[in-house]
Amino acid sequence: MIKKNQDKHIINERIKYPRVRLIDVLGTQLGIYSSNEARKIAIEKGLDLVMISDKSEPPVCRIIDYGKYKFNQEKKAKEAKKKQHNVSLKEVKMRYKIEQHDYKVRLNQALRFLQSGDKVKVTVIFRGREIQHINLAMELLTKMSKDLSDFADIQQNPSRDGKNIIMILSPQKK
Repeated sequence: MIKKNQDKHIINERIKYPRVRLIDVLGTQLGIYSSNEARKIAIEKGLDLVMISDKSEPPVCRIIDYGKYKFNQEKKAKEAKKKQHNVSLKEVKMRYKIEQHDYKVRLNQALRFLQSGDKVKVTVIFRGREIQHINLAMELLTKMSKDLSDFADIQQNPSRDGKNIIMILSPQKK
């Protein structure tokens, strides 16, 4: 069993393959060498022998400064993490018999969530016999989707979920 470094790279003495394909610092192929010869070439240059791919036959090793290589990999990973945006699902709840001002407050909440790049789950809640008025809730949700049509796309059309009706809106692509 070959021991791997924490970073999933096999370096220097840990390379146990008899023959390896060697790549120089500049990326040019030097040919196929025994592991010991390749390690000696790397030591002469004052660098490390790092296995890039053990899937090919023979495995591919590269002569590089491992510390610098590891630093650059971590830097790239940080940059990628910074650029990615986690989209979360925010919820706006209301009753089907909502007053105009309260509706505008909920609309502004949903708008704020959409502008920050989050998805919005609009929920209309029913209690008791109110469930008979599903058509009013559907009208309310279609009104909201029309009011937010410049900022959002309907990801999930209004659907019944127990005693609630839900609709999911996602921010429009720019």
